[in-house]
Amino acid sequence: MKRKSSYCPIGKFSRLTFLFSLLLFSLSSFAQGGTVSPYSQYGLGEIAQRGGGLNQGMNGLGVGVHRSYLVNPLNPASYASVDSLTMLFDVGLSGQITNFSDHGKKDKTQTANFEYVLGSFRLADNMGLTFGIMPLTNVGYKYSTSSRLDEETTVATTYEGDGGLHQIFVGLGARPLKPLSVGVNVGYIWGGYKRSIVASSGSTVNRLAKYYTASVNNYTLDFGMQYDHRIGKSDLLTLGLTYGLGHKLSTDAECRVVSSNSSVSKNDTTLLTVKNALELPHTVGAGFSYSHGTKWLLGADVQAQFWNKTKFPDYVNGQYALRSDLLDNSYKFTLGGEYCPRWNARNIFQRIHYRFGAGYTTPYYKINGQTGPRQISATVGFGIPIANSYISRTSLFFPFLNISAQYVNNQASGMIKENIFRINIGLTFNERWFAKWKVE
Repeated sequence: MKRKSSYCPIGKFSRLTFLFSLLLFSLSSFAQGGTVSPYSQYGLGEIAQRGGGLNQGMNGLGVGVHRSYLVNPLNPASYASVDSLTMLFDVGLSGQITNFSDHGKKDKTQTANFEYVLGSFRLADNMGLTFGIMPLTNVGYKYSTSSRLDEETTVATTYEGDGGLHQIFVGLGARPLKPLSVGVNVGYIWGGYKRSIVASSGSTVNRLAKYYTASVNNYTLDFGMQYDHRIGKSDLLTLGLTYGLGHKLSTDAECRVVSSNSSVSKNDTTLLTVKNALELPHTVGAGFSYSHGTKWLLGADVQAQFWNKTKFPDYVNGQYALRSDLLDNSYKFTLGGEYCPRWNARNIFQRIHYRFGAGYTTPYYKINGQTGPRQISATVGFGIPIANSYISRTSLFFPFLNISAQYVNNQASGMIKENIFRINIGLTFNERWFAKWKVE
């Protein structure tokens, strides 16, 4: 007698409880900023690096990439390729050291951040579902400057801000035709920013403070497509396209101006509001990858964010209003790949996935009418299967450790120079929740 039945491993529901608890923990963790850059005071903040352990090891490559054993949230069409027997779960964090230099002055800071939580599984034949939490933007800075109005008066100004936007999403990828995959991510974004500029002068302190706030609760919608072209028995060319819907965020931005003089103990407060002030830009991405089985993969992406069509609120000469000259289009170019000598070898060094990538990004904001710092980055990474292929044939739980080191340089003439050294650590759980067993 032969019988087939769905396999349900012992402890499956306890692990689901653990994963759900981790998602709740992530929601609270993402409420904290993940940057210390003074450039995060512009626009919606510093654009966060996105993607799972696979993408981060290749410096953000992903538009034309799909792997059945790892999650790629950068193109929802890739979900159609998820393995049919497993539940993928990917969680990651990062730590970074940032070195600042400006006109001979230097400073250094260290930060750590919870980066992402991703899950993915096969929903039906040629159809996969993915869910997750990732940051969109980060705001976090504090610094001071001083200047002389005359021989007797010095003005000290403090700039401070924190916040950012975060996204929880669910995505669906399907393969309607054998070479073609399509997908969509539907997300909920929340967050905002708090920024302040406080200037003080004189021995009897005159103080002028401006406090900027905004709170966001809205949606995101992203589409993706991938087309596979088989070249020979093992070689595969994949072309990818993505599109992110730009739209208003239905958010009011406020500016509270407080003028005070300690000698007369008098405060004057003015509250200014701009209705429906913030919006997301339309985004477009195109990329390709060329792979030889699981042995190696090479690819490139080009992504554009059309910020010059969006406006942003600004306080000038006592007026708080939308301006169209504060933001500019941003373009990102990425090259990357990975190499695995032999995934089923006994030697651990032959089973490691060696990853690399490099990129160039133009800024989306302007500073006093001048284009902000451009960004150059490079990454090396490793995907380490903790259990070897022989153990994994009988084990229900074999994690994948993803480690990458990234160097980022932000620089423009006459502006603060940033050198960032970042370590990303991710762990991918690959559980065979959907395997079948047979009794004879």
